[in-house]
Amino acid sequence: MARVSTYLNFPRSTEEAFAFYKSVFKTEYVGHIARFGDIPASPDCPPPAKADKNLIMHIALPTLGDHLLMGTDSPESMGFDCKPGNNVHINLEPDTREEADHLFTALSAGGKVEMPIQDMFWGSYFGSFSDKFGIHWMINCTQPKA
Repeated sequence: MARVSTYLNFPRSTEEAFAFYKSVFKTEYVGHIARFGDIPASPDCPPPAKADKNLIMHIALPTLGDHLLMGTDSPESMGFDCKPGNNVHINLEPDTREEADHLFTALSAGGKVEMPIQDMFWGSYFGSFSDKFGIHWMINCTQPKA
């Protein structure tokens, strides 16, 4: 089922922030907490620095209704420049890859693509960009590759 969630980026404090949010909303994390050390070895992606391996790559927490608050650490050692203004993304999770492609192409027109939409090691079809108004978006489709 398609949904929209909010994705937060932190310089190195995701674990602390989400422990706080968990205490406020009194909910439990969805799935496991993925860490940068969990990234499989690949010639296309160098391994994270030793100091970054325990940082959070992905975490999800229900807030109100069906809304999910998601987050990641964005360390400078991995090329991130996390600051207010680029630390929040609207995450769209369409039902189909066709809809994902449409949303990615239409919303990124005139904007800046951060990561082209592509199959990712975690099993999703994913891409990110900022639109022509500076709003940050992520498209994450879990429909399997045909």
